[in-house]
Amino acid sequence: MHTDLVAALDIGGTKIAGALVDGDGRILQRTQRPTPAQEDGDTVMGAVEEVLGDLAGSPSWAGARAIGIGSAGPVDATTGTVSPVNVPGWRDFPLVDRVRAVTGGLPVELIGDGVAITAAEHWQGAARGHDNALCMVVSTGVGGGLVLGGRLHPGPTGNAGHIGHISVDLDGDPCPCGARGCVERIASGPNIARRALAAGWRPGPDGDTSAAAVATAARAGDPHAVASFERAAQALAAGIAATATLVEIDIAVIGGGVARAQDVLFAPLRRALRDYATLSFVQRLTVAPALMGTDAGLVGAAAAALHAAPDTTAAGVG
Repeated sequence: MHTDLVAALDIGGTKIAGALVDGDGRILQRTQRPTPAQEDGDTVMGAVEEVLGDLAGSPSWAGARAIGIGSAGPVDATTGTVSPVNVPGWRDFPLVDRVRAVTGGLPVELIGDGVAITAAEHWQGAARGHDNALCMVVSTGVGGGLVLGGRLHPGPTGNAGHIGHISVDLDGDPCPCGARGCVERIASGPNIARRALAAGWRPGPDGDTSAAAVATAARAGDPHAVASFERAAQALAAGIAATATLVEIDIAVIGGGVARAQDVLFAPLRRALRDYATLSFVQRLTVAPALMGTDAGLVGAAAAALHAAPDTTAAGVG
């Protein structure tokens, strides 16, 4: 019997994943359902209940002593509610109460998905051994989370570290969030592709206009593709440097689909960081690709639950 066993949910606009995770971060059982993102809130909750039902059918379920949830946001851990941008049926949806009701009153820990990935990278991944870190997800959106003083820092509502909505261009494009010139508006995958297309980049015969296709073109030397990634890298560097200046992080970990561009992103990012992280106490800041892959959300949600549970014995949990 695993003494440290928790259930974890990773809830996004595409899929709802669930797992039983032990105190060493091993996934013992996993399941998932597609997110019925365009349906009403109860239908979405039905998919969550199916995932929990699968987990409850495992012989190990009896040992689970808490549930960690990493959800697309915004989330509000103070009220236990979620309002994911890409799940319109959930607005101030009482997710924590609903999960508690179907799991016999187990303790539930709710954090945003960027914070969950941060917890995973700090516990098992690229930020391991770093007491002060920023972890970012750069994909369709740009999210993130913070580790400060060796502990996950979700903030009161579970959204701290949401670097995608730091403004880095005062006169920049309006962002759907309502502000201007946000990191996300410049550095997310769709915005990298949008800017490359507007500048004159043309996709190949397959018509692929994703950021991955732009990265391939940049690797082949297409100037518009290169320029769009350089602009994204500059926005990320400005946001990372601002964060480092504010709270003294020493590593920034970057994951998500856009990070798979590898040197097309990381080379200009490291160059730009030298221009923005200029004060003595941020000059040693390093940037590293994330290591945890697609299980990061589940492992991080588990880390949050293990950490929050009062009788945890797992060492070094985010």
